[in-house]
Amino acid sequence: MKVEALHWVELSQRSLKYNIHSLATLAGPKRTLAVSVKANAYGHGLPEVVSLLTQYPEVDYLTVHSLAEAVACRENGWTKAIMVLGPILLQELDAVLTLNLEPMIFNRQTLAQLGKLGDKAGVPIRTHLKLETGTGRQGITEKELPGFSKIYKKYSSLGAPYGAAMHFANIEDTTNHEYAELQLQRFLNMLKLLQQLGITPQIRHTACSAALILFEKTRFELVRPGIAVYGHWPSKETYLSYYLKGGKNNLFKPVLSWKCRITQIKKLPADSFIGYGCTYRTTSPTRLAVLPVGYFDGYDRGLSNLAYVLINGKRAPIRGRVCMNLMMADITDIPGVKLFDEVVLIGQSGDEEITAEQVAGWAGTINYEILARISPQVPKIVIQ
Repeated sequence: MKVEALHWVELSQRSLKYNIHSLATLAGPKRTLAVSVKANAYGHGLPEVVSLLTQYPEVDYLTVHSLAEAVACRENGWTKAIMVLGPILLQELDAVLTLNLEPMIFNRQTLAQLGKLGDKAGVPIRTHLKLETGTGRQGITEKELPGFSKIYKKYSSLGAPYGAAMHFANIEDTTNHEYAELQLQRFLNMLKLLQQLGITPQIRHTACSAALILFEKTRFELVRPGIAVYGHWPSKETYLSYYLKGGKNNLFKPVLSWKCRITQIKKLPADSFIGYGCTYRTTSPTRLAVLPVGYFDGYDRGLSNLAYVLINGKRAPIRGRVCMNLMMADITDIPGVKLFDEVVLIGQSGDEEITAEQVAGWAGTINYEILARISPQVPKIVIQ
């Protein structure tokens, strides 16, 4: 039984293609473009985005966080390389061989188990070493490298690591990039040690979206953009740094719009409370639109009494607390609003626009979180 959605996400195929072209141009013709589709393609819908990316010859790799995401990529038609950035349980490592995956390595147990599986099957395995340069997350310290070298040399299926990688800690959080420069130097020093240990990687990759946009010297043989693929700047600081270098804000176009329909219109007298906790009280007769979206769907409860939505090209303020499945918007001053009219949570309506960045500002967070928290259950519709 087909059920028409009361709220949904629209994905602009044209905008995604535009962004891929911009990023491929930035990377240059001799570098491999690896697109991140982790976190449900940053909330855009992994199945839908992967199906679109199969059409773009500029994209040679996908990067995912989990084995489940890698499986979904294969199920949705991706036949090229997949790099798994996050952990894989030892008992599930056989999927690396069956799905032809390239895991990121940051512990010896995983590497040794892969070596055993590869040698037994007589199949070479491509791995990528995650080097710890100052982010304090997943990664191998310089002192640990000799131990990993021994494992690579023990198993013929491993050979040397195919890639070596790192991640910048604050390249997008500031216009002062001294720490990023320090991390990059640590990365280069560790590469020299890998060479001395006899396990020189074939490719290097450090460039997230911000690094790719700002610093050519971080690009190496492969680049790994994430949020920029979906048409968003990693931060205001990244844009400012880019702008101060003479760049123009025409690199990216947002791919996602988030919409719903009005499911009830009601009139309340003055001095009426709205929503849980009685956090909003009307001061005059008020006309409300009830919307079928709540924090279960990824619309942050912290947006209560702060955010706006767009109805008929006008801003309508959210009144009362965002509920689990519902929220309320004040349409008193917007004429002609009808039941089941379209409402824009993120995107454009007439001459008005609400961006993921604006919503993030209201919620006191970042655009990444606003997008990634959109529920996978929200239907995704690809538009031309």
